[in-house]
Amino acid sequence: MSKGPCPTCGTYHNPALTVDAVAVRGSGEEREVLLIRRGYEPWKGCWAFPGGFVDVGESPEDAVARELLEECHIVGKANGIIAVRGNPERDPRGHVVTIFYRVDVDATSDAPIAGDDAAHAEWVKLSQVDLENMGADHAEIIQLL
Repeated sequence: MSKGPCPTCGTYHNPALTVDAVAVRGSGEEREVLLIRRGYEPWKGCWAFPGGFVDVGESPEDAVARELLEECHIVGKANGIIAVRGNPERDPRGHVVTIFYRVDVDATSDAPIAGDDAAHAEWVKLSQVDLENMGADHAEIIQLL
């Protein structure tokens, strides 16, 4: 692969950037993580963290809060990075780099309400997460928690 701008059009061909909100509440055996069931491909029907693409002109921290609100109707704020994944083969849509943010939310907030491209949203006990039915590489992130 060549580096630098395209010799024909002069533009750069860069990876897309996505963000995922990793919200955890509780302690010990009662720890829960906020997950959605994806409503669309890729990984339709699989569990995943709420998240999505960063819009042009938007910071990743603002994007993760926006995506959390759109997909779960929960207000949150980024509080550090858990991991960054960017293997060019990890996403069937193309080369996508994802920042997984630790997100603070009101732990006593109402149950999440699925919206946008989430078919379902709920708090799931960490000990009961179905790692075999996680989208993308999200099971790897669950195992970091």
